[in-house]
Amino acid sequence: MEGRPLFSITVRDHIMIAHSFRGEVFGPAQRLHGATFLVDATFRREQLDDDNIVVDIGLATQELGAVVGELNYRNLDNEPDFAGVNTSTEYLAKVIADRLAERVHKGALGEGAKGIAKIAVTLHESHIAWASYERAL
Repeated sequence: MEGRPLFSITVRDHIMIAHSFRGEVFGPAQRLHGATFLVDATFRREQLDDDNIVVDIGLATQELGAVVGELNYRNLDNEPDFAGVNTSTEYLAKVIADRLAERVHKGALGEGAKGIAKIAVTLHESHIAWASYERAL
């Protein structure tokens, strides 16, 4: 699939979380602090489905909202899923991508979504810094 043309759509949401990091590399971010991320989820596939779409944008928006809703307004330091984990921007992009992939596999984005080849999630920390994670389905 590398190098082959892919169609894509991107939907957007945001999350506000609190967390802290362990490790000198994080400097003052070792203390509890808040972060607001703009979240982009991109769905890619080689061929459009029978309706000539990558995925239903409404369903993609709804499912991204559900996934980020599980994280929104949470102190991730207190969440069992993140016990002992540095919840870096990169790591959170992976968590969101993996949770979206689970929803695709369960049919939450419709039958046509099963043709999705890749999901990429980008978390924008600011207008000058962001991190992404891309995975195959």
